Amino acid sequence: MNVITDWLRGLSGPVVYAVVAALVFAEDAIFVGFIGFVVPGETSAILGGLLAHQGKVSLAWITVAVVGAAILGDSVGYEIGRRFGPSLMQTRALRRHEERIDRAREFMSRRGSAAVFFGRFIAFLRTMVPALAGTSRMPYRRFLFYNAVGGIAWGVGCTLLGYFAGAAYHRIEGLAGRVAAIALAALVVIAVVVWHVRRRRARGRDEKS
Repeated sequence: MNVITDWLRGLSGPVVYAVVAALVFAEDAIFVGFIGFVVPGETSAILGGLLAHQGKVSLAWITVAVVGAAILGDSVGYEIGRRFGPSLMQTRALRRHEERIDRAREFMSRRGSAAVFFGRFIAFLRTMVPALAGTSRMPYRRFLFYNAVGGIAWGVGCTLLGYFAGAAYHRIEGLAGRVAAIALAALVVIAVVVWHVRRRRARGRDEKS
């Protein structure tokens, strides 16, 4: 993750917004979570929050970018599921995950609209539930409502998690530096005391002999 963070930090602010939004969008819209994409949307959103803490981007605007990409990505996933339906599930990339897709389909059939909201917070459901909602012909207005509520909660939560994790990291890093300095000073003092005691003992033995 450090390599990805360093790469994003080297980009200009507007490009960072675009890259983070594109990664969040792609996870939901084109099923990259199942294809095995390297950086899932959740990680991208957290990294966006981390970069906001470092002053690379605005926390407000990166949050807007993440939330917007999440809602739009799910809407595209819904439309793909509505148009292509079962034939999409027969592609080679998705057949490898048939058991997980069946569990997602069962969750969708049992929970309906609530699955759209709660699915946003679970990796494989986040990828598949929008398409399954489209396949099942859930009314788009109902889907959009739960999709938007879930996208807002998830997007704000992930970016704030990255932001405050960055703050905690710097506090811990500073504390660790102070602790290390104190420990080093203590070791030096102990070494000097031990050396002094041994020297006095050696002198005592020399005087007796």
